[in-house]
Amino acid sequence: MTPDDFAILTDSDPVPERLRGAVVAIGNFDGVHRGHQSVLDRVKAMAAERGVAALALTFEPHPRTFFRPETPVFRLTPAPVKAELMAALGLNGVVEVGFDRDLAAMTAEEFVDRLLVERLGVGAAVVGYDFHFGRNRSGSPDALTAFGADKGFDVEIVAPAGENDLVWSASGAREMLAGGRVEDATRILGYHWFVIGTVQHGDKRGRNLGYPTANIALSSETALMHGVYAVRLHVEGIAYDGAANFGRRPQFDNGPVLLEVYCLDSSPDLYGKTVEVEFIAFIRPEQRFDSVEALVERMHIDVEVVRGRLADAVEADKAGALLPVFD
Repeated sequence: MTPDDFAILTDSDPVPERLRGAVVAIGNFDGVHRGHQSVLDRVKAMAAERGVAALALTFEPHPRTFFRPETPVFRLTPAPVKAELMAALGLNGVVEVGFDRDLAAMTAEEFVDRLLVERLGVGAAVVGYDFHFGRNRSGSPDALTAFGADKGFDVEIVAPAGENDLVWSASGAREMLAGGRVEDATRILGYHWFVIGTVQHGDKRGRNLGYPTANIALSSETALMHGVYAVRLHVEGIAYDGAANFGRRPQFDNGPVLLEVYCLDSSPDLYGKTVEVEFIAFIRPEQRFDSVEALVERMHIDVEVVRGRLADAVEADKAGALLPVFD
């Protein structure tokens, strides 16, 4: 969870004096993937050199969802998740700017004047090579550099980054998760993708089958592939290994999409609690079986496969230097 001294500022919040003059990363940062992390690492280094705070300025909702609400973007990191990742990366805070008609209508210079200069008193700004801002995306990284020179703050532009056959991008991570390629998404993100939700009461069907589950409704924008996953569930500082199904339960009702998590070796009371679920590995697509008995037999197999994949992940995580979100 985010530490108490990590600041989360929305449009109505005054900016504390300790955060003014900060080095500020600007962008959507959906996914806070490894490319974003290279931007944020540079922000932290510059802030340390100057003895000021390191901040990220982000937008809520995602601009693509604002402009095309009928086709909302698959959000990898809604605001609470994004804040948790920013805190894990060692930033001092995040400024969540409401993306609305007024913001969309601002010229590039108005964006700089109102948000960066007047509100934050920005000391330096760091952006990715493809960052655009202002009405009709008229502001470019080069334009921001020119504004900074004129208005008294430094600007640094970070080049694109990737690894072997993967470009570190939010669209790439979305594509991997939508296709069940969880491990490839992890390579892009630099951590296991996770969701936050509240456990709700269900129909107790899993309990009757011998697999009681914690049921969590996710956003309708979640385009994760329907299927069975190896997961870790975190609640109140405790981690539980789990097997999860994300989908509509075609064996029974083909109902609303739901995430159902079975904790492998314990039965914690999770009703009404907010939990975080990390997706470690994809096991198989969701499917309908010839009988409930055949489904239960497959669930027995799934659980053993999940145990193996989770054990493998422990070793892989040590070698992969993943972001320690839950440490």
